[in-house]
Amino acid sequence: MTYNIRATVAAAGFTALIAIGAYISIPIGPVPVVLQNFFVLLSALLLGSKIALSSVFVYLFLGALGLPVFAGGTGGIAHFFGPTGGYLLSYLPAVVVTGLIARPKNRALSPRIIRTIAALLAGTACIYLLGVPWLKFSTQMGWSAAVTAGLLPFLPGDLLKVVVALLIGRGFAARLDEFLHAEQ
Repeated sequence: MTYNIRATVAAAGFTALIAIGAYISIPIGPVPVVLQNFFVLLSALLLGSKIALSSVFVYLFLGALGLPVFAGGTGGIAHFFGPTGGYLLSYLPAVVVTGLIARPKNRALSPRIIRTIAALLAGTACIYLLGVPWLKFSTQMGWSAAVTAGLLPFLPGDLLKVVVALLIGRGFAARLDEFLHAEQ
């Protein structure tokens, strides 16, 4: 019972952080630079796939209902059909992939830092693998234009986000596990 309450609190906290990350937005074209994806990946790293998935699902549901939780303080279901729709929906598989790689059942697979870096890079790749094709489709851009607008400008910042998530993850993962599994 205590675990469920604590997991719900942690998931709600990351839902809020993802929403806050959307407000930190720099418009540079059809897809803005945001911190949403940083908090999405960090949630998977710290909470694992299952709890992080619920956090992201609630975030997307709130945005679909029209709450101003998407980039630039906007909301509404139309965002899923616009240029950023693929990126938003990619958060669901990104947290699953990141969480499964970062927190495998068999912890002897590889040293934790290598696993964590691989998890964050794989999660980032999921975001681009769904986001860029949707950007191309929704805007009728060619592939070259979609990659130029929806991938290349974001790579340096996303590498920085991976490094920061790695550092935060290493510092807080054990504490958050203690919080989630503490006996009362």
